[in-house]
Amino acid sequence: MVAADLHVHTDNSDGTFRLSAVPPAARAAGLDAVAITDHDRVHPGLDAPVVERDGVTLVHGIELRVEAADQRVDVLGYGVRPTDALLAEIERLQRDRVARGRAILDCLEDRLGVSLPVDPEPGLGRPDIARAVVESDADYESVGAVFDDLIGDDGPCYVARDIPSFERGRELLDEACAVVGLAHPLRYPDPASALELAPRLDAVEVNYPYGARGHTGANGELSVDDVAAAADRHDLIVTGGSDAHERELGGTGLSADAYERFREALDDGL
Repeated sequence: MVAADLHVHTDNSDGTFRLSAVPPAARAAGLDAVAITDHDRVHPGLDAPVVERDGVTLVHGIELRVEAADQRVDVLGYGVRPTDALLAEIERLQRDRVARGRAILDCLEDRLGVSLPVDPEPGLGRPDIARAVVESDADYESVGAVFDDLIGDDGPCYVARDIPSFERGRELLDEACAVVGLAHPLRYPDPASALELAPRLDAVEVNYPYGARGHTGANGELSVDDVAAAADRHDLIVTGGSDAHERELGGTGLSADAYERFREALDDGL
């Protein structure tokens, strides 16, 4: 049974949850804890690394995309106490997100011949844009189809972001967060290379909804068991979560025992 969902996005980045809606959704899902891990942003509604809201523990987190040697990967920071350096990088990243969002929207509107109901603004992500395409008069009925055809990494309207290096991202999160881990290692083009980064962090995300929303795994190269074995071999903290962008929580995450081990590491780092 899932007790903690440690990978959740709100409308502070590209999710649809308002922060106030997270605790009731967590209780409905039988969760004790949720980590708010918005893309490239800390949540202004969370004023401490860990807070209690309506009987649910909310862990203040962040998901930062970084440039590794041969691919882009995501790093999760938990128990955030924002430093000046992290806030400055967040501000730079949000300016880049606005410029990138505007470029993607211009491409989509020209290609599809529609006006999309979304504005370039801080926090804007590709899921926001994909939802706007679905809401428009374009012939797309799912966010996944928009990614597959138009704005995925190889799509005609994809625009890359200017992101920090893995080393810089790790440095920023090490200074600001109690626990830092590699997100969903099987989602990347080269999972083995991504997993090699995990021992340089505190944690690795083992439990993740591979296969959901087109979030495929490693095409047979590695399995979740391999990720779990790496965590054990390198004495890494295990994390897990649903990567929720919509309004369902707890499909994947940590058991009560696994969450307790994570919480002990979090408390030690605070």
